[in-house]
Amino acid sequence: MSDPQVIDLEALRRRCSQCSLQQLCLPAGVSAQDLDQLDSMVRRRKTVGAAERLFRAGDNFAAVYVAREGAFKTVCISSEGEEQIVGFHIPGEIIGLDAMGEGRHRCEAIALTKANVCEVPFAQLTEIAARVPGLQRQLLRVIGKDINRAHEHTSNLAARRGAHERLALFLHGLLQRYRLVNGKASSTFKLPMSREDIARYLGMANETVSRAFARLQTDRVIVIAGRRVDVLDEDLLTQAAHPVDEIDRATPRTAS
Repeated sequence: MSDPQVIDLEALRRRCSQCSLQQLCLPAGVSAQDLDQLDSMVRRRKTVGAAERLFRAGDNFAAVYVAREGAFKTVCISSEGEEQIVGFHIPGEIIGLDAMGEGRHRCEAIALTKANVCEVPFAQLTEIAARVPGLQRQLLRVIGKDINRAHEHTSNLAARRGAHERLALFLHGLLQRYRLVNGKASSTFKLPMSREDIARYLGMANETVSRAFARLQTDRVIVIAGRRVDVLDEDLLTQAAHPVDEIDRATPRTAS
């Protein structure tokens, strides 16, 4: 029996027109036949206009989505009709995992910019993942990261953090996510969301977010030009996101 043809990340990117399934790629061990199934599984590629809904709360869960271009926010509407932003999704990240538990979407996904997305039927994805252990592990890893990000955001809101610490943590996390999906160690990225959206996500007033941005610039941590962010000192950004007293509390003390 011949060994399966190994397909690397670049091959998957080329096959999926520049990385529609970037987070589901495998580093090795995917046969050409399995790759063909992954590529054919993408049922629909479509364009979503800025402010358009990809799905709404209550919609049945049938597929997950990957933005090839553009970005989205996921939003829950309270009983009072108030919009609560629960997440942001940049190109290459999976959208729609909120519905896995109950089979219906609990929030709605709104395009922050004009976006191109690929729709991946979830039933077919799990069927193929059951036969390709590497894909199954990767899928579980992606789901785990999504859960961890939601947990970290909830913990951030619950903690008694200063405004610039919350913003620093948000920017630090976004920087790492852009590096992951782009595969580059760049210190520059673009904010697809407005400052009003950032304020809602972080539970702060718009003016407070503006002051926090100003402080990070004054401290020479970042430079902002429109929505472009240049991280001047990543160590300072990390320190602002994770204050020394927080690190000390997380470090186990040895018995004397």
